[in-house]
Amino acid sequence: MMLVTPEQMKEIDRRAIEDIGIPGVILMENAALWVVEEINKMLGGLKGKRILIAAGKGNNGGDGFAAARHLHNSGADVKVFLLAEKQTIKGDAAINLAVLFNMGIEVIEVLADAQLRQLKKQCISADLIVDTIFGTGFKGEVKGTIKKAIEIINASGKAVLSVDMPSGADGYNGKVCGSCIKADMTVSFVLPKLGQVVHPACEYAGKLKVADIGIPKKVLEGMNIKNTLIDREQVSRLMPSRFSESNKGDYGKILIISGSTGMTGAGCLAASAALRTGAGLVYLGVPSKLSSIYDAALLESVTVPLEDEGKGCLSKDSIRKILDMLGRVNVAALGPGLSVSDDIEGIVAAVIENSEIPLILDADALNAVSRDISMLGRLKSEAVITPHPGEMSRLMGISTQEVQNNRIDAALEFAMKWNVNVVLKGSRTVVALPDGSFHINPTGNPGMATAGTGDVLAGIISSLAGQGLKPSDAAIAGVYIHGMAGDVAAAKKGEHGMIASDVVNEIPAIVKKLVKDK
Repeated sequence: MMLVTPEQMKEIDRRAIEDIGIPGVILMENAALWVVEEINKMLGGLKGKRILIAAGKGNNGGDGFAAARHLHNSGADVKVFLLAEKQTIKGDAAINLAVLFNMGIEVIEVLADAQLRQLKKQCISADLIVDTIFGTGFKGEVKGTIKKAIEIINASGKAVLSVDMPSGADGYNGKVCGSCIKADMTVSFVLPKLGQVVHPACEYAGKLKVADIGIPKKVLEGMNIKNTLIDREQVSRLMPSRFSESNKGDYGKILIISGSTGMTGAGCLAASAALRTGAGLVYLGVPSKLSSIYDAALLESVTVPLEDEGKGCLSKDSIRKILDMLGRVNVAALGPGLSVSDDIEGIVAAVIENSEIPLILDADALNAVSRDISMLGRLKSEAVITPHPGEMSRLMGISTQEVQNNRIDAALEFAMKWNVNVVLKGSRTVVALPDGSFHINPTGNPGMATAGTGDVLAGIISSLAGQGLKPSDAAIAGVYIHGMAGDVAAAKKGEHGMIASDVVNEIPAIVKKLVKDK
């Protein structure tokens, strides 16, 4: 699903109104009808229900005024608290506010503490509160009377529906400064907005409903929007097909370079995930001293012992054999459980400089790259890197907090500078591409914050790339599948008890559903 910034949404509205000729008041009316529909679902009916609408002075408030009219006509007891002076309301919002006055619907201007006390009293008796204070264009800090009003609403304990954006959250980056409405549901229009789906705003938005208010497809197509909120339909379209007349070589030969003493599980998880995602053949290149462990743990992958000088960690003498293997496979993943040393750095550099097949660089491969970032400039093939925030901070030479404060910008900056596909892991994983587009993954849960789940992701992405997906598409589909498998695992095991192998076990069912929907 396309994902837009507030500026892009403003342009979409402008084109629909000015170029196509749809009056803005009609779009506002359509938005209001969707809001009323969702309120009806939340309350199980409208007649006799006490509904409080907190409205601002912009078009978001106008949506609230229009909704108030329909709620009143449906038998609800509606009160509108206007967090602005009436004379400041302009345009389409003013049209709908005038209608409320003509209908005799109570509109209370909240300009001082006396009205705030009245708001608090009405919140106590309300069945639901509708937040239409700010729209997606809000920036800055919430202060004064509006800040107090938001705090009253949040403290009420009542169900809250926000219109387009929980008021107080930045529509572009999701940041919250001052106060922000804590909604149970947010009804958005046309397309999801970036600020709704990233932290911290996504924690305030509750369930997100995206409603069609009648913007013509011609307008959306003309915007050439590349960014997406990854969804099932998008991933289903990407899923590789299977054919009756085929063999394992048709579904990808994957090489995973992994392993060191105490870290054998990483490669096992990556290999298992690659196979469960559909890879035809997985080679696991591992330190020779440890190869018997992999032979015992894995039945379906092929163990390739590599020179380790008897130390249980790959040495530079393994490079020749690794480079030879690169000529026999479709994709190589490098990094899970490798450890960090001068030899590992040399191996990573050699693979980067010589590989002509797609590379997935994960974990310790990224730690090696961070010691000499210039090696990325010598890539001959398309690469996907899968850093967690700490690894991203080392790659960029900034703090982890700086990465987390600007996840999209950090991932995009790196992707465009080094011409690599960046998968910045974490809640709402960001996939940033060299073309300047980014894709946000909504699947996954806190239970996946456990050892080995990153190795599983590397295996999934490697498998999809090996089956013929472009590395960028493999990254997009891979993070979605990974998160979905984690969500199913959490439903069965609980977020506290699930482990990485539980995620692996759920991959086949997720892939099956996605392929069926293709």
